[in-house]
Amino acid sequence: MSFILLLVVILYSFLIIRRLTSWNNLQEIILPTAFQPEVKLSVIIPVRNESANIIALLQDLELQSYPTELFEVLVVDDHSEDETAALVQAFAAQASVTIRLLQLKDYDKLYLKKAAVQKGVELATGELLVFTDGDCRVQPNWLSLFAHTYQTKQAVFISGPVSFQDTTSLFEKMQLVEFASLIGIGGASIALGKPNMCNGANLAYTKAAFQEINGFAGNEGVASGDDEFILHKLSERYLDKITFLKSAEAIVYTNARKTLSIFISQRVRWASKWRSYTKLNVQLVALTVFMVNLLLFLAIPAVIGGWLTHWLFILAYVAKFGVDFLFLSRILAFLGKPKYNLYILPLQLVYIPYVLVTALAGLFGRYTWKGRTLKTL
Repeated sequence: MSFILLLVVILYSFLIIRRLTSWNNLQEIILPTAFQPEVKLSVIIPVRNESANIIALLQDLELQSYPTELFEVLVVDDHSEDETAALVQAFAAQASVTIRLLQLKDYDKLYLKKAAVQKGVELATGELLVFTDGDCRVQPNWLSLFAHTYQTKQAVFISGPVSFQDTTSLFEKMQLVEFASLIGIGGASIALGKPNMCNGANLAYTKAAFQEINGFAGNEGVASGDDEFILHKLSERYLDKITFLKSAEAIVYTNARKTLSIFISQRVRWASKWRSYTKLNVQLVALTVFMVNLLLFLAIPAVIGGWLTHWLFILAYVAKFGVDFLFLSRILAFLGKPKYNLYILPLQLVYIPYVLVTALAGLFGRYTWKGRTLKTL
């Protein structure tokens, strides 16, 4: 076990340090004052039971610096059981921007987020499609930054940063740090030319590219992954036209999960798509992360039983914590949360069992999300 543990920790450290270098070399985007918008945008927001949040997001969209005549908003309602649809209709009636409500109940056998995204894409009139979720908040230059990146880089896929707001409890603060690692790895991997993850709360791609790869064809049966499957498919054709929007003004904010059960359900939902990944580099990164956490977990009984030396046990844990700290401290600084470095150590103590539980449940279990119980098989 000693040799395998040492080998996997070295491989993991190499992956993280390489992405740290890539992140540091990734240029931060600043919106020029002389920027002239040219492209028509369609903001697509798949929603289900978001009556508590959707109006705040729509208000943010009304405050965008982007010209109102150059973007539309499509809210695609996935059979909400609350007042989401009524609230959107009422807001749209007096809004200064074009807001269209689409309801999946008006179409035969359309359910879940992929169907909402698909229908939104079909009916969008914009050249560049920008996506977020109904429980998010966006900043005034959000759309301008996407349009600027698209116009200057001719990108077909743009991934943006996401963070949490109003984190008060220890549990929520640790979620922010854990989530920062996902955003950082995703952005750094794109910059490295090895895209593996993104977040559907903040991304954009062209309508033409979505149609060219036949959208979600081949992944329709996987409930999650409306964002990353598109990323992976597009990277096979347009690797040099996929970019990460590294800008503090482009950060989209959402809320951390309030309870452990909701948090686990969300992460199991995300993990459920892993076995459907087909790109080798994506599979290797996911496998390396799983293996380093599995071996560090098994190292505890191994050192107690005398099958593993104490110095190697300590070395493995210190090495993983060291590279994680180096990487996360940079991402947290970008997110404007440098004080959250304090929560990296407590996160390390629970991260190993958390990864193992969610990974295995994502492969073989089921989860509850938005009032629905879904199987991962």
